[in-house]
Amino acid sequence: MILGGHYALFGQNTDQTTLLDTAAVDEKYREDQFYVSVTYNLLGNKPQGVSQNGFSGGFHVGFIRDMPINKARNLAFGLGLGISTNSYNQSLLISKEANTYQYSILNNSETPFTKNKFSAYAIELPFEFRWRTSTPTDYNFWRIYTGFKVSYRFYTASKFKGDSGSIELYNISDFNDFQYGLITSIGYSNININFYYALNDIFKDSAMVNDEPIGMNAIKIGLIYYIL
Repeated sequence: MILGGHYALFGQNTDQTTLLDTAAVDEKYREDQFYVSVTYNLLGNKPQGVSQNGFSGGFHVGFIRDMPINKARNLAFGLGLGISTNSYNQSLLISKEANTYQYSILNNSETPFTKNKFSAYAIELPFEFRWRTSTPTDYNFWRIYTGFKVSYRFYTASKFKGDSGSIELYNISDFNDFQYGLITSIGYSNININFYYALNDIFKDSAMVNDEPIGMNAIKIGLIYYIL
């Protein structure tokens, strides 16, 4: 007998009727192949005197190919491609003189300013090892994804606005073109915490402040939403 598109087979088994739903269960399912993430961006290893102010945020979106590696499909590798934008509000002023970038640390009492930030747009390539408690029919499950991410910065900008005027710089060559770091996502269902720790500096070694390399790296904490 056919009921509502499902096949129903009736048989006697301890006076119970068994209904078998033959709607195909995808035993080759993949999980979490699209992602959207919002992060709060921190600066690690800041030079003395450099501080963050206001909100520094990031937005990330992309696709990760989920590649299960066991029969239960709760272990997998993920290889992806995405795009991101990140900004950092802080007190390191970037200026330019005679085609050379100059760096100085702002003091709001001496040089009042209302805006000082640098930002970057990047292409991201995440690689993850994935553990989860998913099944072919369970869409709410625990997950721990950890791995590595490489980013290529294709556009950078710095903007300053204060009592002394304004400075806007674009495609700053002192930024490292490539960034790489460790990533981790932990959560249940749609609520997932995302963490990134950069293993190399934002600026090249040639970028100096007070005769020392700037040496700052990016640290990001936020929420990530996965979509099948």
